[in-house]
Amino acid sequence: MKKLAFLALLGLSLVVYGCGSRTIANTNINTASTATWEAHLVGGTGPASELDFLTTFNVQTYNNISVPLDIPSTGFNFFNVGKCFSTGFDVVTVTGTAAYATTLGTDQVIGQMNMVVTSLTPAGNVLTLTAPQGGLTGISNGTTTSGGTTTTGTLTNAVAVGTWTLAPGASTPDCTGTGTFVMCQGTATCTAP
Repeated sequence: MKKLAFLALLGLSLVVYGCGSRTIANTNINTASTATWEAHLVGGTGPASELDFLTTFNVQTYNNISVPLDIPSTGFNFFNVGKCFSTGFDVVTVTGTAAYATTLGTDQVIGQMNMVVTSLTPAGNVLTLTAPQGGLTGISNGTTTSGGTTTTGTLTNAVAVGTWTLAPGASTPDCTGTGTFVMCQGTATCTAP
């Protein structure tokens, strides 16, 4: 009887293990983004409350592997900057990463993203945006064949939500604040989170 119970438990564990392996395989579609994103920041006071922007970046990832955002030199511009940032393309440096996965069968994308915008004029103000795991969602049209070959899908209808912080440079001590943000890809409408 003990041997039968042991074999039953062993069989059950193999079934559960097989289901777990299937879930991992469901997130193996490459998905890329090359669209323009609009960001709307909520919160902050004074000059720290005026920081909406447009950005364009290239990124391709799968299985929640973190990769850097490829942001061209003309791929970032504030709408309204107040005194914390200047307008134009060569007055900030922008870096960031994204990590997301696409679920096979539903084409749903979920993941995380962060960006850091550092002002060159005036010097040293640092805006950090963080969309935690689950804060980035969208749809991919990538596919996987029965042989396991994947095509790279395009990320569409994506939205990233999260928090932002602004740390001041030496010459602008009032450029400080925190709040929430929403970034919408392409033609999606941004509304306050």
